[in-house]
Amino acid sequence: MSVVEKSRPREGVVQLTLNRPERLNALDAEMVRTLSETLTELATDRTCRVVILTGSGRGFCAGLNLTGYDDGPSTTEGRNPIDGLARQREIAQLAIQLHQLPQPVIAAINGPAAGGGLALALASDIRMAAEPAIFAVGFIRAGFSACDIGLSWLLPRIVGTGRAHELMLTGRRAKSDEALRIGLVTHVVDPAELLEAAYAEAAEIMLNPPFSVELTKQGMWASVENSSFTGAVEFENRQQILTSMTSDRDEATQAFLEKRPPVYQRR
Repeated sequence: MSVVEKSRPREGVVQLTLNRPERLNALDAEMVRTLSETLTELATDRTCRVVILTGSGRGFCAGLNLTGYDDGPSTTEGRNPIDGLARQREIAQLAIQLHQLPQPVIAAINGPAAGGGLALALASDIRMAAEPAIFAVGFIRAGFSACDIGLSWLLPRIVGTGRAHELMLTGRRAKSDEALRIGLVTHVVDPAELLEAAYAEAAEIMLNPPFSVELTKQGMWASVENSSFTGAVEFENRQQILTSMTSDRDEATQAFLEKRPPVYQRR
């Protein structure tokens, strides 16, 4: 059985389930490489319109498996910085891949999301949580910097610098109700309802043309990274012209006027 299970629970939706439930889906070398390969494949999969990332068992992802990531030494003894940096880049690349994936990613956080698990959730576009979910930066409690796997860039932009700094410096746990209050997640639901809620959110996204969704994800993050208001507006102007010239834009308008579900062809 794969450490990352891929399924298609709804048309247009690909679900990726981290599958090491006995370790709360902690990241090891096999899981990192499998998830990276799967994301690379999905980036060019035109049948996939929304990705849902979740975990099996009672955890979302407990972070890095500190006791056996790749069967190498678990302490600094016997390690060299060149190998360490290569491994670090391999893990951190997951956040970049999620961030740059053309399709929106919904993190369905079913349980603890700590360290690297929290980073994966933050790199997703929408975060929905089950009531038992717990969030923690984690890295700093394990003796590392709290700045890891894109977290220092993403967390302040999602919850604000003050809250992000407090969570990063303390490494404390935040429950789902706090995560909802500070904007870390958009929904908190009963565990039994989490995946259906994620599927419903995906369905809302898929009411919109694929190219428009792709450019909206790209454009929103480009504006967050752009320090110039006029530069952001110019980027938006070009997106509007590009989407206005597609057949799917006409279909979206007709479907709205005729009060029917749209049928898109990505053209």
